Amino acid sequence: MDYNRATSLSEVHQSIDTNTKSKWKKLFAFFGPAYLVSVGYMDPGNWATDLAGGSQYGYKLIWVLLMSNLMALLLQSLSARLGIVRGRDLAQANRETYPRSVNFLLYILAEIAIAATDLAEVLGMAIGLQLLTGLPLIWGVSLTVLDTFLLLVLQRYGIRKMEAFIVALVAIVGVSFLVQLVMARPDMREVAHGFIPSIPDNTALYIAIGIIGATVMPHNLYLHSALVQTRKIKRDDAGIKQALKLNFLDSTIALNLAFLVNAAILILAAAVFFKTGRTDVAEIQDAHQLLEQLLSSKLAPILFAVALIAAGQSSTVTGTLAGQIIMEGYLHLRINPWLRRLLTRLLAILPAFLVILISGENQVGPLLVFSQVLLSMQLGFAIIPLIHFVSDKHTMGKYAIKPVTKVISWAITALLVYLNMRMVYTEAIGYISGNGSVWVDGIIILASLGFIILLVITVVYPLISRYRQETTGGIHTPQVSLGELEKPQYKRIAMALEFSKKDEQIISNAIAHGNEHTEYLLIHIVESASAKYFGKESDDFETRKDQEQLDTYLALLHSRGIKASGMLGFRHRAKEIARIVNHEQADFLVLGGHGHKGIKDWIYGETANQVRHFVKVPVLVVQ
Repeated sequence: MDYNRATSLSEVHQSIDTNTKSKWKKLFAFFGPAYLVSVGYMDPGNWATDLAGGSQYGYKLIWVLLMSNLMALLLQSLSARLGIVRGRDLAQANRETYPRSVNFLLYILAEIAIAATDLAEVLGMAIGLQLLTGLPLIWGVSLTVLDTFLLLVLQRYGIRKMEAFIVALVAIVGVSFLVQLVMARPDMREVAHGFIPSIPDNTALYIAIGIIGATVMPHNLYLHSALVQTRKIKRDDAGIKQALKLNFLDSTIALNLAFLVNAAILILAAAVFFKTGRTDVAEIQDAHQLLEQLLSSKLAPILFAVALIAAGQSSTVTGTLAGQIIMEGYLHLRINPWLRRLLTRLLAILPAFLVILISGENQVGPLLVFSQVLLSMQLGFAIIPLIHFVSDKHTMGKYAIKPVTKVISWAITALLVYLNMRMVYTEAIGYISGNGSVWVDGIIILASLGFIILLVITVVYPLISRYRQETTGGIHTPQVSLGELEKPQYKRIAMALEFSKKDEQIISNAIAHGNEHTEYLLIHIVESASAKYFGKESDDFETRKDQEQLDTYLALLHSRGIKASGMLGFRHRAKEIARIVNHEQADFLVLGGHGHKGIKDWIYGETANQVRHFVKVPVLVVQ
């Protein structure tokens, strides 16, 4: 565990080279991040609101889908701008801006949002499996733990393969609903009238709030700001402007596809249920059951279930990535990806498992709604800091958003926060009025007050406090002191540096084993996502800062008359250290040990132990 890291999603950071002469190849190289983001806009949590809107009001609420999609497009483009210009994801930017206590609360809320997202995915997958195979929900929920390792398999093949997998799942969802729409034969004139804004009654307003609240998800803002950094771009004005333009195009296409999927669900519900008088359909299971009956086709319900499974599975991958970004960005904590995935999935499975076991399968619908309410509560804490960051000329320079964009962004934020707070308020009042426990009521009221106070702090703090501007961006120790160095012994000594306070001990021990003729080789492994896949071609924020830190160490050693050279490594830490040691023919290796054992080695990895098996030279582990 290393708290001095500042780049999250390091496995795929700047792993895709966009510097090609071919315009089509360049365009294709930028396409991908928004498709991973777009699955959050068509996950199982969106289906209930789309089904309710279509079955109860026909095509009249399609305009709400379009409006929420435009809002999402603006917010996702702001998220992409933050990642491209500053080279920071939203979690990292929050950590560098807000006080530690506020950041901890924001982290907890973000983790709750991830758990709520995963809960919707677990339920969607389980419902899809039940509809397709008849498998009981309790078993379907249990089986969803098996997809824990799906992300790990995909990451082995690189971010492009992962994006291709997600696009394939999105295509399955889209084609499934396209076929069902052809069967339903909706009236296109009535569909067109649905784009005229209208709210028939209060129930329609509530459903509209639900549609908007379920569309823009907080974890997508964290995700997009990191995913755009998987593209290696030129850091000059032309390169940044091109990246902003092409990523906006990527977002436009991907989110419009998500809009079409959501619109297809609503139109299908309107054409099949509303037209036949079945305005009571709001549950996914009810919709599936009636499709065969009303369309006189066995294919339609099968496609419906397949689309539900594909939507849940695609959201599973992106939810895990978002969780990794949040943990690394806020805590500077990296744990093995499979363990991160397992923890996230268990947090989602446990409530679903208990609800089904205790209350029965008929309570799955309310649990799905509850997951969306939890997501709604987190939205403001992601949007508000994002707008602050992309509006700040000190950090964004000339790429800060224009006043008009700023006004529109704050207006959208105010609307979304109001609508989501209204939804949460309605749910809380309903629970308090129906609950007989004074203690539970008091907890809900106190939590609501804390929620409001934190929201105010999130808005006000960046306005009254200057951003923390550390020259190293929080990645490395600002000052380095090598202390008293002893005379060495070996001819060529390699040292694996962590860029932390432990480096002084590593360097001191290395030099203690050399002499006046010894040459020293300083090794550091870059662990950003881009470096993981692009290797030495990576030019992301962390790679540049690592090179600067390495140069600082070399300058200090040269000033003392010590012969030293430095080398950055990429991808797998232990294997890369061993490769460099063997290739450079070092006869001694010094590296740091984390000082943990047992289960902590299982969680954080055993770099020193692995390196020891990969090299044939003496290894000194400095604890």
